[in-house]
Amino acid sequence: MSALPSTLWAEPTAPLTDAAPERVKIERETHKLEKRLCRQMGQAIVDFNMIEQGDKVMVCMSGGKDSYGMLDILLKMQARAPIDFSIIAVNLDQKQPDFPEHILPAYLTQIGVPFHIENQDTYSIVKDKIEPGKTMCSLCSRLRRGILYRVADELGATKIALGHHRDDMLQTFFLNMFFGGKLKGMPAKLVSDDGKHIVIRPLAYAAEKDLARWATHKQFPIIPCTLCGSQENLQRKQVAAMLHEWERKHPGRVESMFTALQNVVPSHLMDGTRYDFKGLKTTGIASEDGDKAFDAPEFPAAFGGFAGLPSLQVINLHNE
Repeated sequence: MSALPSTLWAEPTAPLTDAAPERVKIERETHKLEKRLCRQMGQAIVDFNMIEQGDKVMVCMSGGKDSYGMLDILLKMQARAPIDFSIIAVNLDQKQPDFPEHILPAYLTQIGVPFHIENQDTYSIVKDKIEPGKTMCSLCSRLRRGILYRVADELGATKIALGHHRDDMLQTFFLNMFFGGKLKGMPAKLVSDDGKHIVIRPLAYAAEKDLARWATHKQFPIIPCTLCGSQENLQRKQVAAMLHEWERKHPGRVESMFTALQNVVPSHLMDGTRYDFKGLKTTGIASEDGDKAFDAPEFPAAFGGFAGLPSLQVINLHNE
């Protein structure tokens, strides 16, 4: 199916009320936030051809703000999309102690969304395998992923939607670079580990702060991800703090870095498996992508010197 213009995924419209000025201001800002989230999800769906005619989208619900926001905005997309697709919400109850198992079924019943609750005691498995004090997230994620793939088969889902957003993708990129030695991020669309499913991330263009604001506005019944007693991944927490600090001191930098994930130039990196450096030959033809190593780098003023680092400039290495 060919990609559809993002403008066909219409944005919501809402007239302002005759309420007091402060309330009008709040309504205006909330409406702008809704339009932005809808526009970003619609653009991601079109850019990566995430959802096609007749798809059955399995929306994975954890009970956190991101999955609630994904479902809420996706329902808005479904109502105004130029194609027909269905949605089924799925939650994996992993039997953590004190998990409020009634919250998600009650919410999904209230909004009228078909859902399935999968009960699997992965909590006991993780507790048995992971040493006390160690993070459980990695093993828990692998177990959860395998179960969700099986459930997708049983439900006949053609797409599996996860609630990762722009900030998750950037954090994963830096985690892989800092600690894994790879330029690897979190794709907006991929084939699952078992090769049988398409996994999509409709919130790929959405900022976490916007999803937090939307969750507050909608008053979603949030279930905290602390019930298992595991510590938050320290490395991810550090990377998140770094990105937040950069965005606070240099607005626009995070957006620029995210844009960079969509503008990769293999000929100017060093991976010989992605670009044939050994086989390079002269062509005698000028190229816009040629080497400009001796030119001063050209960056927009808004993305100037990094915090804690000197402003980017040409350094005469021969004088060092």
